[in-house]
Amino acid sequence: MSTVSTNPEIGQSIVAGGIKTNYQDHGQGDPIFLIHGSGPGVTAYANWRLTMPVLAEKFRVVAPDMVGFGFTERPANVQYSMDMWVSHALSLMDALKIEKAHLVGNSFGGGLALALALRAPDRVNRLVLMGAAGTKFELTEGLDAVWGYKGTLEHMKELVNLFAFNKNLVSDDLAKLRYEASIRPGFQEAFSAMFPAPRQRWVDALASDEGKIKTLTHETMIIHGRDDAIIPLSASLRLHELISKSQLHVFGECGHWTQIEHSARFNQLLLNFFLEARA
Repeated sequence: MSTVSTNPEIGQSIVAGGIKTNYQDHGQGDPIFLIHGSGPGVTAYANWRLTMPVLAEKFRVVAPDMVGFGFTERPANVQYSMDMWVSHALSLMDALKIEKAHLVGNSFGGGLALALALRAPDRVNRLVLMGAAGTKFELTEGLDAVWGYKGTLEHMKELVNLFAFNKNLVSDDLAKLRYEASIRPGFQEAFSAMFPAPRQRWVDALASDEGKIKTLTHETMIIHGRDDAIIPLSASLRLHELISKSQLHVFGECGHWTQIEHSARFNQLLLNFFLEARA
């Protein structure tokens, strides 16, 4: 007798590059690939729950839990690296027979989307980088705290406060939900192994070569919250300088969660940007 999960974070499952991968898959049309950030307990669903239904009205939306995160398999002895994550993303596209997709990357996922576009430019249509890693910047106290998550409810309360500018979005219930997500079997062990101190080296490891970034010819939309305490606005300003076909949108009174704090505007920007590609 099969049981159907009532947890919306558990979507469909496919083996990609030898890794059993949990992913969301909604809608029809040109594919959009959404890549989540690296917060403790993160899943594709938690990251993109307000974005997927809107984009899925016009597009096929695929949002995976990247290896090491969420409900995707965590192979023993895996060496987490940008190269490995890019390979996993490309393997998933292959497994789903997606030849080319629009890419949207949030934070860590922005660095990953950028690296994927550089490694396999012909697999990427348009690119959206939101609060993105991918350039070298000085480690912020906020990012140091996120990657140094201690696995306690108290620390999770501190972190959700860092993520959002609008404190009305931050409740004890949300912190409890994210805390419980972070301590599922294997979650915190994998997370704490991923970005150990000293953490500046991981900012640098997520960064792509600036000379290569300059060669990107993809239409690129860069989005950032002006009040982001995790990834500094300067990171997106630098990306905008480097990528010739880029546009930059900065939201005031917005932290690291643009897709949640300004969800309607964020979703409309993405819809317009991707529909423009059809024109």
